[in-house]
Amino acid sequence: MKLRGFTMRLKPGCEAEYRRRHEALWPELAALLRESGISDYAIFLDRSTGTLFAVQKLAPGHDPARLRTHPVMRRWWDFMADLMEVHPDHAPVEGELELMFYLP
Repeated sequence: MKLRGFTMRLKPGCEAEYRRRHEALWPELAALLRESGISDYAIFLDRSTGTLFAVQKLAPGHDPARLRTHPVMRRWWDFMADLMEVHPDHAPVEGELELMFYLP
């Protein structure tokens, strides 16, 4: 199991709507994430900067390329694009984080 941490950026004033949309996460998206090998996925917000900090566990064999092209993931990115900093294809702008310490 690999632990992955990354950042994303939320647009100002979008905190409540971001939370609302995630509280109503589509069942088909949750299933896709689990089937692709993602578990224990959490997203935290630093309100002072709008930075979202995400942590997830990845199972061996996890293939992020599969998610990037899956229609459900693409629809979610389109749905969330108005709230976040995104690339032209609506994929979130992500910053990879280096794991410096882990206490299992």
